[in-house]
Amino acid sequence: MADTLEFNDIYQEVKGSMNDGRLRLSRAGLMYKNNKTGKVENISAADIAEVVWRRVALGHGIKLLTNGGHVYKYDGFRDTEYDKLFDYFKSHFRVELVEKDLCVKGWNWGSVRFGGQLLSFDIGDQPAFELPLSNVSQCTTGKNEVTLEFHQNDDSEVSLMEIRFYVPPTQDDGGDPVEAFAQNVLSKADVIQATGDAVCIFRELQCLTPRGRYDIRIYPTFLHLHGKTFDYKIPYTTVLRLFLLPHKDQRQMFFVISLDPPIKQGQTRYHFLILLFSKDEDMTLTLNMSEEEVERRFEGKLKKNMSGCLYEMVSRVMKALVNRKITVPGNFQGHSGSQCITCSYKASSGLLYPLERGFIYVHKPPVHIRFDEVNCVNFARGTTTTRSFDFEIETKQGSQYTFSSIEREEYGKLFDFVNAKKLSIKNRGLKEGMKPAYDDYADSDEDQHDAYLERMKEEGKIRENADSDESGDETDESFNPGEEEDEVAEEFDSNPSASSSSADSDDDAEKKKEAKRAKIVKEKKPRKKKESKKTKDPSAPKRPMSAYMLWLNASREKIKSENPGISITDLSKKAGEIWKSMSKDKKEEWDRRAEEAKRDYEKAMKEYNSSTPTEASKKEKKAKGEKKKKAESSEKKKHVKASSPARAALKSNTDSFKSKEFVSSDESSSDDSIQKKDSEEIASTPDSSAESGSD
Repeated sequence: MADTLEFNDIYQEVKGSMNDGRLRLSRAGLMYKNNKTGKVENISAADIAEVVWRRVALGHGIKLLTNGGHVYKYDGFRDTEYDKLFDYFKSHFRVELVEKDLCVKGWNWGSVRFGGQLLSFDIGDQPAFELPLSNVSQCTTGKNEVTLEFHQNDDSEVSLMEIRFYVPPTQDDGGDPVEAFAQNVLSKADVIQATGDAVCIFRELQCLTPRGRYDIRIYPTFLHLHGKTFDYKIPYTTVLRLFLLPHKDQRQMFFVISLDPPIKQGQTRYHFLILLFSKDEDMTLTLNMSEEEVERRFEGKLKKNMSGCLYEMVSRVMKALVNRKITVPGNFQGHSGSQCITCSYKASSGLLYPLERGFIYVHKPPVHIRFDEVNCVNFARGTTTTRSFDFEIETKQGSQYTFSSIEREEYGKLFDFVNAKKLSIKNRGLKEGMKPAYDDYADSDEDQHDAYLERMKEEGKIRENADSDESGDETDESFNPGEEEDEVAEEFDSNPSASSSSADSDDDAEKKKEAKRAKIVKEKKPRKKKESKKTKDPSAPKRPMSAYMLWLNASREKIKSENPGISITDLSKKAGEIWKSMSKDKKEEWDRRAEEAKRDYEKAMKEYNSSTPTEASKKEKKAKGEKKKKAESSEKKKHVKASSPARAALKSNTDSFKSKEFVSSDESSSDDSIQKKDSEEIASTPDSSAESGSD
C-alpha cells in the first residue's frame, strides 16, 4: 500500500459553504488545500480520535473528530474508495473507519448529544443533523425553549439563521434542563460573553422597539440589553447611527440607535433601538473605572462622576463608546413650532423628522431615508378630506413611502424645506416655486367650488318658483271659515226663480262675479316669510354662565400651557375630564359664583323690562293697526257692492284680472278716482240698469 494517498476534487464543508480542494493523506497526517482561498489545513495523525464514513448528498464523506474536540468533514468520495480508506486509516493512523448512516425519517423529536464543538441531534442511534457550535452567535432561553442564532456566511447563497429546540420539563431535581442545554451551547459557541464588570448600568429604561423595560449594561466592546424575557448583546461595530430627537410635546426625548445587522426576536428584526426618556428625569452616574483610565480611554469625553438628565447621560456614554456623532434635527420648524410633523405611516401614527441629510420617522415601524437615496417626492391630496395631505417619498431603488394625514398648515413649511434641499418634486408642474401649489392647496373646504352643492341650490330655486306658480291665488288666500260663510250667504240670498227676467238673472250673475273678484283682491296678500326668531336686543343683559363655564374660562390658559399645541376638541375633552374629577369642595366655589351671576342677571332684567315697552303695549298697537286696515277694506267692499252692473260688465270685458302687484302698486287707483269713474258710468247707463243695480 502506498504511503501517500491523494484525492482530487474533494469538497470541504465549512460553515455551510461548499469549497473544492485537494485532500492528501500521509503517515504524518492529513493535509487539505482549498483551491479558492489557498488555505492549507494540517491534521496530525496522533490528533485524530475518530473517523466516520457515511453517505451524504454528494456521494460519500468522512468526518474526523480530533482529540481537541474539533470536527472536520470532507465530502465527495466514491463508494469504491471505502476499502482503500479503511485500510489506510487502520494501518497508518491506528483508527478504524466506522460506517454510520444519517437518519432520514424526518422526525423532529430525538435526543441532543454534545461532542466537542459539535451538537448532534440523534434519532435512536443515528444522527439526523449536526450543528457546529462555533457558528452560534446568540443563545436565548425561554420557559421550555432554547433558541440558537448563527453567524451569517457571506460566501453562501443560503444560510441557516436560527433554530429552536423545545426541551420538555422533567420530574428530576437535577436542575433546569433548559439552562443545562444553554450552558452546553454557550461553553463552545462564539457568543459575546459578559466577562468582567460593566462600565455603567442604566436601570429600567423604557424601550419602544423592542417594546418593554430593559436594563442596559455598558461594556467596553458591546451593549447588553437585559429584559424579563430576552437578552440582546449588541456589538458597537453594528451601530450605524445615533439620533437624539425631541418629542412634539417638548417633555420627552427619543434616543434612536440604528443597527446593521439588526437584532432578532423570533421572526421579527429590529433595525432600530428606540428609547424614550422624560426630560424631567435626572440621574447621577459613576463609571466603574478609575479616573486615570477614564481620561486615558475617553480623552475627556466622559468623566468618572457625571450628573444631569437621563437622556443626556445615555447619549454621552453611547457617543463616547461607539465613537459616532449624534444626529439632531436641523433648522426645520413646523407650523406648531416643533421640529417634527405629526403623520401616519401604514396603520400607525407617529412623528416625521426632517433632518439635514434625510428623514426619520418614529416609531412604528421606524424609517430612515437619506437624501442621496431619494429619487423624488410628491405632495398628494388626502384620501378623505382636503384638510390634510400626503407626503410621498420615492427612492432610487423603487420603494415608496407614504406619510399620510399631515395637517394642511404644515404644507408650506415642508415644501420650503424640500425645495431648499433641492429634492426633485414630482408634482411641481410647469411653474417653479411653491406659491401656485400652496395657494391652490390652502383653500378651505368652504371656499372651494362645489359643483354638486351649486346644482342642488339651483334645483331648490326652480322647485320654489314652480310651487309658487302652481299654487296661484288659492295659496295666497287665507282660509277664514267665519267670514266665508257670511259672504256665501250674502251671494245666495236671492234665489233665482223661473218667473224672474233674464236681465235680473244676468245682473245677479254679474254681482256675484264682482263680489268674488273684490273678495279675491282683498284676500290676496303678499307672500310672507316665516316669522324669524325674535331678534335679541343687544342692550339686553346677557344670560349668566354655569359653574362649569366660569371654571373653564378661568382655567383655559392653564390647560393650554400644560398641553402645548392641543386642539379645541381635545381641550374640551381634557377640561371635561378635569371637571369630572374635581372634588365637591372645589366645585362649591364655582357654584356660588354662578348663583351670584344669576342673581345679578335677574336684577338687571327687572331694570331692563321697566325701561323698555312691554309686550302688551306692542300687541295693543298692532291690534289697532289691524283694526284700521279692516275698516278700510270693508269700506272698499261696500263700495264695490254698490257699483253698477254695467261697470262690472265693462270691467269684466276689458280687464278680466288684475294681479296683486298691479293693484297694490297703481298709485292712481285711490278712493276718489274710483268714485269719480263710478259716477260717470252710472250717468251714461239706462235707468232700468240703474234700478236693477241698486238692489
